[in-house]
Amino acid sequence: MTYLMPTYARQPISFVRGEGSYLYTADGTAYFDALTGIAVCGLGHCHPDISAAISEQASTLIHTSNLFGVDWQEKAGEMLCKAAGMDEVFFANSGAEANECALKLARLYAHQQGKARPKVVVMENSFHGRTLLSVSATANPKARAGFFTLDDDFVRVPFNDAQAVMALSDDADICAVLVEPIQGEGGLHTPSDGYLEELAKICDDNNWLLMLDEVQTGNGRTGKYFAYQHSTITPDVLTTAKGLGNGFPIGACMVRGKAVGLFGAGSHGSTYGGTPLGSRVVCAVYELLDEALMQNAQAQGEAIRTAILQKFATQGISVRGRGMMIGFAMPDTVDLSNAVNLARDEHHLLINVTGGNVIRLLPALNLSKADTQVLIDKLAAVFAQLFAQSPR
Repeated sequence: MTYLMPTYARQPISFVRGEGSYLYTADGTAYFDALTGIAVCGLGHCHPDISAAISEQASTLIHTSNLFGVDWQEKAGEMLCKAAGMDEVFFANSGAEANECALKLARLYAHQQGKARPKVVVMENSFHGRTLLSVSATANPKARAGFFTLDDDFVRVPFNDAQAVMALSDDADICAVLVEPIQGEGGLHTPSDGYLEELAKICDDNNWLLMLDEVQTGNGRTGKYFAYQHSTITPDVLTTAKGLGNGFPIGACMVRGKAVGLFGAGSHGSTYGGTPLGSRVVCAVYELLDEALMQNAQAQGEAIRTAILQKFATQGISVRGRGMMIGFAMPDTVDLSNAVNLARDEHHLLINVTGGNVIRLLPALNLSKADTQVLIDKLAAVFAQLFAQSPR
């Protein structure tokens, strides 16, 4: 019997220990974690520097509340904003909370312009969280079903179609565009070069906020601090979480330019947002997240893509994503219904399937060349079985 609400379709396995790219069951069996907690443990499981920071801070000061100054929060805010090219940050506890914060900012921005019923442009196949407002911005029907979502507050257009956004320029109620630079949960859809630049110009021309959801793509995942840094633009609002705490729950919403000054004292808040403990972890992560590590993420990610595409060049696979955000879109003839179980049970490899036909990998950013080869070998064995079991 379990006392837990059945909100997760859990796999029949649990782990008691983690180290680097490996998770271990109670009997000591090692599993290669190519998901890192869904893009969370970007520095690997139980990185010694992160663990040391948590241990030291937990024995010093965990929580005081935001009624008082938090020195570690000030330091974390400076480190994060400098890396992101932003001006100010609000610390939350998750990606959904960070996106909720962004959407509240958009409403305040619209209020200042006298818009009584503002709307935000969002994308097909998007995923922004599970709070009521962020799930309304999300496209996933399963996440939305039964919750009476606030659909009048959003306009949904195809991803990677700037012209569809431009066509909305005459809608006086629109105040912002919210978009993922790469759609993680939606199938690792990666836009064309220039897409973010086009969106930025449309937003500037219409005095809208450009808000980027980098909950999954941020914190080195794509080989830059943030995925938008592969482009020439800087957003007005930027959200992140996941890899920000390497397993410790913390999120952030950052602003610059015309989004600065929208919040004042009392207009937003969080009891646990930016605690001394959580903020210390952010600092520890960003002390480790340097150019060499992000270059490694790009190099090892490219090695994985290249090796798999070469091995299965004739099988109709296509690749998506950047850096250590890797998606292999499989042909429709390949049955992926048992792919996760096959990888786990027969090859001790942890992967997942998203967007219907995309096998997703989110390995550690500091993956060694040796572990990269282990991952390639395991993944190739899984793919070979999947193709062998599929009709031709």
